[in-house]
Formats: sequence, structure tokens, C-alpha cells
Amino acid sequence: MKILPIPLIREADAYTIVNEPVAGIDLMERAASACFGWLKDKISTDRHIVVFCGSGNNGGDGLAIARMMKEAGFSVDIFTLSSPEKMTPDARINFQRVPECKILGESSILPAIEEDDVVIDAIFGSGLSRPAEGFATTVIHHINTSRATVVAIDVPSGLFCDTTSQATPGHLLIRADYTLTFAPPKLAFFFPENDLFVGNWQLLDIGIHPGFIDSAKVKNFMLEARDIAGLLKIRTKFSHKGTFGHALLIAGSTGKMGAAVLSAGACLRSGPGLVTMRVPASGVSILQTAVPEAMLSIDPDGDHFSEAPDLSAFSAIAIGPGIGTAAPTATALKVLIQHAKIPIIFDADAINILAGNKTWLGFIPKGSIYTPHPKEFERLVGKSNNNFEQNRMQRDFSFRYQCYVVLKGANTAITTPDGRCYFNTTGNPGMATGGSGDVLTGIITGLMAQGYSSLESCLLGVYVHGLAGDIALQEQGFEALIAGDIIINLGKSFQTLYGKL
Repeated sequence: MKILPIPLIREADAYTIVNEPVAGIDLMERAASACFGWLKDKISTDRHIVVFCGSGNNGGDGLAIARMMKEAGFSVDIFTLSSPEKMTPDARINFQRVPECKILGESSILPAIEEDDVVIDAIFGSGLSRPAEGFATTVIHHINTSRATVVAIDVPSGLFCDTTSQATPGHLLIRADYTLTFAPPKLAFFFPENDLFVGNWQLLDIGIHPGFIDSAKVKNFMLEARDIAGLLKIRTKFSHKGTFGHALLIAGSTGKMGAAVLSAGACLRSGPGLVTMRVPASGVSILQTAVPEAMLSIDPDGDHFSEAPDLSAFSAIAIGPGIGTAAPTATALKVLIQHAKIPIIFDADAINILAGNKTWLGFIPKGSIYTPHPKEFERLVGKSNNNFEQNRMQRDFSFRYQCYVVLKGANTAITTPDGRCYFNTTGNPGMATGGSGDVLTGIITGLMAQGYSSLESCLLGVYVHGLAGDIALQEQGFEALIAGDIIINLGKSFQTLYGKL
């Protein structure tokens, strides 16, 4: 799914009004109905609703929602921060439909908000381009200091959608527990810096004209199951292990062989015909016992990776899980880069070694993949002041070195050499556990071995990794979920995707 910047979202609304065609007030009613449908399913009628509206169309949405809640039997108090003559035409119509709406001003006593109340924020929406000021900040502070459940409509008031909201000290934003946003989604929702304000966001389809969405030129995308399922390569009857490639994983060192075991298991479960693990002698018995399906290439150093094997037999190469950063390992990594003729997948300590030897980056094969967590990314690419700047730096790195960067996190971001960015939607906090990244490396490597492109391997690998974690969560819960559970559920993850075809 495309992620549109706010100017294009405005154009999409206007295009829908003209080309569906639909009146603006009816599109507003459609948006309000979608929110009302979610609210009535989640909130019992014995809870009191307090609605705060602004002067724009977001305020009009709030007024329409409040009317629907009242008609459904909810106890609703409605407040607007604007006189009707300052409202947009469609918002004014909805103001006239709820005559019991109270107008708040600088001298008004703000209404009491009880802990069990539900507050609906429809003050600013997505159109804000500068920090909130004046009386609006008083209302935002009043809402934030209450202990009520807060539901923001489209965007939490005060949040910027296409740039950071953190640059101005003292900038007040609504802290929502839930955000009911209208498709397509907003870029700001995918960054950790906004989690406190956005909360749990729900994407609601209000029927924006598909003709506009299809033709919109954008650089940001949200991964959906239907898109990912379309990447799957269907196996033929006469396939054999030679059909699906040979993966080389360079992993493990003394004391860190678990990373090699996890990456090997995940690689095997992602479908390559053959998997060879390059491990030090100290890990041989561990690997042959834990992952008997994997073949071994034994490094002459008993404790570390110190020498690259002949690479000619392999259709995919990955290095990093558990290898450490010893001097012989760094030297061997340099030699590997010099001899590799195909893209390389770099993870963990391989990234840390590269961070200390950045002159090597220009010699790495184009189309290679980096899978850092945020701290590894910072070491490799540099520090940033906010998530928007970090995302720009990630794109710049992908462009400069013609590579793919998989920045791991709650909405793992995948950047491409041509400036695109894909945000993942699977996965959960239970996956924040040691070894989860090693599993992802194994999956991506296994996919690359089968002939998936670098981009396809990143997109499919990240999605099935998160989906397997979501499936595991149903049985294990957040606290008990471990990396091995992700591997165990990879089969179900792939089967779920095949069910979308």
C-alpha cells in the first residue's frame, strides 16, 4: 500500500469528490461512519464520551461522530474550539446538525474529564504545519493530564505527518491511546518517536478513489499480505534440491554458536536446496547435532572465522551472526568482499566490522543487503536527531552504495538504491529477544539462494519473519516468545501467505 504525503492526500480527497463523484459533506459522513463503526464495537454505552473539535474538516469529522454516538444511545458532551463562522463549510454543516455543541474560548472553564471517560480528539487532524499555540495548547494539555482513554481522529492533534514533531521544544501533541486514521496511512505513524502520541492505530478505508492512488508517484510503502504473497515462487512437480540454490552462512565463534544454529535453522526453513555453514572447529559438534540438515565448511581457526572458503558453489552468501570482531575475522571479511561476485548479506558483527572500516564499503557488490538494528545502523551510517533524519540517512546510504538496508524495529524499514522505503506491518514486541535478528538473516539468505532478488528477499523475508512471530505469539505470549519459536512457525507463515494467492 502506498503511503502518501499530506499534499497528495488532500489531492486524493479532491479527486474523489470530483470523480466518484461524491459531495464533500458525504465523504465526511463516510469517514465519520467508519470511525463510529469502530468506536461502537469497542466502547460500551455506559461510558461517557467527550468530543473536542476544531474548525477544519477534522473537526467536522468529530462533530459527525459525536452525532452518531448520541443517536446510538451514548452519553456525549461535544465541544468546539471555534465559532461556526470560522469553520470550513462542511464542518459548519455538521455543527448545525448538533446544536447542543458547546463553544470553548480563552475564558471558558474546561470540562471535567473523568478517568473512565473516552475523549475523542478532532481538533487539528493532518493539516497542521506548525506547532499548536494559544488556547488549543491549553485544551491539549487538559486532555493529556486526564487519565481518560483518548481516541484521535485521523491524526493526533499537533502531530506533523511528513516531518518530525520533535524539533520545536515544548511542542504539545495529543497522546492518544488509539488513532483512527483514514487510508492511505501517514508516514509519521511508522516511526518510534511518535508511538507515545499515535498509540494503537487503525487504518480505515473510506473509499478514496483508486484511480488517484494507482497513479500517485510515491517513495514510501506499507507492506501488505497480498503484495507479499505475489512474490512467492510456485514450485513445480519436477523441482529438486539443485533447483533451489545453495546458501553459505558464515556464522558463530566460540561462545556464540547459538547465533549460527538459529540462522542455519531459519535458512533451512526458508526453502533453499542446500545450506553450508562456515564455522570454527569449536562449533562443529554443536552444528552437526543441532542442525543436521546443514553441511559444514570448517574454518582452520578453532575459535573464529578467519578464512573465506571457495565461493563458486554458492548462490547466496551471508556473514555476521555471532562471528565476533577479532582481527583475523575482520581480515577474512575484507578478503570475502574482494572475492565475492554476488551480493552479500551483512548482519551483526559483520556490520560492526564494516563500521570501523568504511573504506571497504565502496568495494562491496551492488545489491548487497545490510540488516542492522538501530545501534548497528548508527555505528555504520552515523547519528541522527530524529527518526525522519535517520530514515533520510538510510535512503542516502542505500543510494550511495547501491544496496538494501533492512533497519530492524517495530516497523522494520527497507530502503532501496532508488530511494524507495517499505515499512513492514508484521511482528510484535515478543520478538525483541536475542537471536531474532539471526533468524531474519537466515531467512533472507535462504530466499536469496533460491533466486529471489535482493529486494524480494528483503520484503518477503521481513514479512514472513514477523508473521511467524505473530503466529508464535498466540501460543507463547510476549514474555515467553524466543527466537526458536519464530523458526518453528515459519512453515505456518509461508502457508498463510500461500492462502492469500
